[in-house]
Amino acid sequence: MSSSSSPAEPGGGAAPDVDRALLAALARDGRASYTELAERVGLSVSAVHQRVRRLEQRGLITGYRAGIDARLLGLGMTAFVSITPLDMAEADDAPAKLAHLDAIEACHSVAGVESYLLKVRVASPEALEALLREIRATANVSTRTTVVLSTFYEDRPPL
Repeated sequence: MSSSSSPAEPGGGAAPDVDRALLAALARDGRASYTELAERVGLSVSAVHQRVRRLEQRGLITGYRAGIDARLLGLGMTAFVSITPLDMAEADDAPAKLAHLDAIEACHSVAGVESYLLKVRVASPEALEALLREIRATANVSTRTTVVLSTFYEDRPPL
């Protein structure tokens, strides 16, 4: 999306810039009040409320969530696990088979040798090893794992 196109209205202009500013502000702080948002974009509170509601209705705002520090929950180890089916003749249902595993934070279908890339968070190397065994057994896949040493930024808004 270019800076002249609007997430809310085609054709560009000032309104798209306001909508992008609202989206950026909410992506950074989903708990911002309509008053705070109005001050940031220079509109009335009621105008901001209407714009946010319209952005929600159009599907540009898909929800609000709390950011949680996994390390403080005892989940200090992050890894990316690439999985490949052992039997290509079987149904490609690994995401459904693995959905119940809470340690899997994200599952992406990818192009390349592997079929899916999983982002996982666990407490320790031993917990990662146990999770890998469970992934392999549950989904009948092989795995290739990359352990994250440090994260400089994550969950950056696309605006």
